[in-house]
Amino acid sequence: MKQDYYETLGVSKNASDEEIKRGYKRLAKEFHPDVAKDKTKAEEKFKEINEAYQILSDSQKRKQYDQFGHSATAGGAQGAGWNPFSQGQGGSWGPFTYSYSQGGSQGFDFGGGIDPFDVFEQVFGFRGYGNGQRTRKGKSFSYSLQISFIDSLKGCEKEISINGKRLKIKIPAGIHDGAQIKYAGEGEPAHQGSIAGDLFLTIRVPKHLNMERDENFNCYSQIKISFPQAALGDNVDVESIDPNSANGIKTIKLKIPAGTQHDTTFRISGQGFPIMRGHGRGDHFVLVKVVVPTHLSREQRKILEQF
Repeated sequence: MKQDYYETLGVSKNASDEEIKRGYKRLAKEFHPDVAKDKTKAEEKFKEINEAYQILSDSQKRKQYDQFGHSATAGGAQGAGWNPFSQGQGGSWGPFTYSYSQGGSQGFDFGGGIDPFDVFEQVFGFRGYGNGQRTRKGKSFSYSLQISFIDSLKGCEKEISINGKRLKIKIPAGIHDGAQIKYAGEGEPAHQGSIAGDLFLTIRVPKHLNMERDENFNCYSQIKISFPQAALGDNVDVESIDPNSANGIKTIKLKIPAGTQHDTTFRISGQGFPIMRGHGRGDHFVLVKVVVPTHLSREQRKILEQF
């Protein structure tokens, strides 16, 4: 089991940004592989320190980590059957990184693929100690790009201008808010004795008001039904995902069986988000809330009493 990030940096959960940075600096200097005596132990510790700092130094990632722990930074940690409704929590789950290499190869990186020396250099301004054991790397640039909800479902191509250079970006279908695309070598240009930095592009997607999603491309929503609907059964309209519609949403009929209980969750197979760079879609989970009337007429009360 991974150590708590706060414990890794030797700070409290209420630590300020400055305290987190001080804790990181102290440990990063101590365990940098260029200066540590035990290289094998130092490399693993150095990686852990930089991973912890990368999460806790980012306000959004820190907030997600505080709420969901390591499952917020590691895809699949909750498992395919995880249901956020059972925890009574909302928000965004399982942020992942989708990376492109300079040579065009593509792959997923679920939180452990950061280069610890990149993080170290961003703080200290150099990658290593001694006689140039580590080549200096140009600064990496970070930008955000907002795309529409429908573009996140269908995938799209965008053209952006970074430092006077125009880049065409392929956004895969199924991408979600907070996903990061890495373009190796598209950051600060290489100078003598150095290599070019990278470009990190964070994708922002506006959330549909009535829907959440998880790292397994499942969709979650809630509906309210009346006591008679729950007792007698009914067919109700539910908003669901539709990548082929103009706004990404369609209405489907959900059958509510007679005797449905409050907080029952129904699973609609294959109606979730498109699986990124895969086939098919996730599922749609609908949580049913039974609304109990607060004011009854005399006749309604009498009927219930007879029941």
